[in-house]
Amino acid sequence: MRISERFATGSPVFSFEFFPPKSEAGFDALFATIRDLKPLDPDFVSVTWGAGGSTRRKTVELVIEIQRDVGLAAMAHLSCIGSTPGDLAATLDTLAEGGIDNVLALGGDRPRDYAPPAGAFTHANELAEFVRSRWGFCLGGACYPETHPLAESPETDLRHLARKVDAGVEFLITQLFFDNADYFAFVARARAAGIRVPIVPGIMPIVSVAGIRRMTAMSGARIPDELAASLAEVEHDDELTREVGVEWAALQCRELVARGAPGIHFYTLNRSSATRAILQGLRQG
Repeated sequence: MRISERFATGSPVFSFEFFPPKSEAGFDALFATIRDLKPLDPDFVSVTWGAGGSTRRKTVELVIEIQRDVGLAAMAHLSCIGSTPGDLAATLDTLAEGGIDNVLALGGDRPRDYAPPAGAFTHANELAEFVRSRWGFCLGGACYPETHPLAESPETDLRHLARKVDAGVEFLITQLFFDNADYFAFVARARAAGIRVPIVPGIMPIVSVAGIRRMTAMSGARIPDELAASLAEVEHDDELTREVGVEWAALQCRELVARGAPGIHFYTLNRSSATRAILQGLRQG
């Protein structure tokens, strides 16, 4: 199933993102999470690509296993970092042979002191063009409502994004954000720049204050003052933190869908309870 076909129906598309665990126990826990979420009937799930391609084999194996054995449409993340075109071609061949139809083409986060292998691609548009040259995958891409942290300006960031779409990306998933105004303003600017593909908001229900501070420091996402104050009051209580995080994300999702967002992509952190609570609430109206 090509993900672009789901967006073409006009109904909100809901999806979950997982990352490859580092241990066998982690895989057992992940599949327990997937079993918990499957009854919610997501349109697709995705599996991330480790920093520098460190989990590339696990990503490929996991995506194929989820689609084949669990019966959920799956998308593999694929990054330029740490891979030659030959490496990427071998990965793409394996995914195609495994029945995977969807790939998220990413530039990737460069590790400290990164030395690219010979011939490696630098940007996601180069990767998208490479995939388009030989394979028939449905291609997704990433975008930053609050501007990529390495971009010179919002305008430069949009020009790079337009090149990615011109290279064959059929839908975009945003980096996490916590203020819907940032998403709607970004979509308006993208449309004005001629970008017409679906732009799916990426939402992460907060379950750890320390964790979200770490992630926002890396991604450049802003925590609104109201949310920051609420989290500061409960940061030493995991259950209360989860309640605040779920309530905030649920409000975000309801407004996003009501105002025409094409769906929601949930960053699950390989956990089910927060995402399950939010999506159940959305489905029940």
